[in-house]
Amino acid sequence: MRIRVVHETVYQYDSPARGLIQMLRLTPRDHDGQHVRAWRIEPTVDGRLSRREDGFGNIVHVFSADGAEEAMTIRVTGEVETAETHGVMRGISEWLPDPFYLRESRFAVADEAIRAFADEAVGASIDPLDRLHRLLAGVHQAVDYAPGPTGATTTAAEAFALRKGVGQDLAHVFIAAARHLEVPVRYVSGYYWRPDTAEQEAGHAWVEARVPDLGWVGFDPAHGIAVTEAHLRVAIGLDYLDAAPVRGSRTGGGTETMTVRVRVDDARAQAPAQQAQGAAQSQMQGQAQGLAQAQG
Repeated sequence: MRIRVVHETVYQYDSPARGLIQMLRLTPRDHDGQHVRAWRIEPTVDGRLSRREDGFGNIVHVFSADGAEEAMTIRVTGEVETAETHGVMRGISEWLPDPFYLRESRFAVADEAIRAFADEAVGASIDPLDRLHRLLAGVHQAVDYAPGPTGATTTAAEAFALRKGVGQDLAHVFIAAARHLEVPVRYVSGYYWRPDTAEQEAGHAWVEARVPDLGWVGFDPAHGIAVTEAHLRVAIGLDYLDAAPVRGSRTGGGTETMTVRVRVDDARAQAPAQQAQGAAQSQMQGQAQGLAQAQG
């Protein structure tokens, strides 16, 4: 499918802010099953935008502005061609050894409750892939997808205790549980095309786990499925902190208000409708011209 993304992050400040610096992990890479056709980042204020790569191999844009700003919008637009790989990730350059992803991280620490849950979820299964699918089903059933009760700094233990959270939280619970089971696993940020709505409150998050003889495999605990062509992969890390779409700093500005708007469409599904609309408009224009000639 062809996924079209429009992602706007809007900042408003109580008083002018200076020295704005934003770290933007908002640009996807090509790999098997994902080809970037077009991608653009457009800040609404004057400044400098430079590109680099971090230690995970993510594309990072650093935006800086020196002027005093009362508001700023970072707008991302792009189209990516995706194909079904049944969750198996191929054609990805690995920057770090697999054991690195066994490391405990700030937002994905397994407390006693998560450790007991992980052991119970996989049961007596010894097949690595089956164990991960059991864990996927367990997290999906144990933690309800419910925007609202958690925030950007909620830990896996906190979300598991609430039994509620968003994609980020379910990913952290899965990661904490998988690392307890000694499975290398990493956090993934990106976008997910939903057939029921294009408008979304934010991007999406899922995980990738290392499966022997198969490689890295994507799992989406929020939806209880392996990654599909509807998933658009952008950045990875040990947890959210490493793959956050936008992180920044500033001087002054008072209280900051941030609003996020995300739209994820299937561009190919839109094309027939747009063609039909164009044909109808052409027909109407032709009819209008014919009527004008007849009246003339």
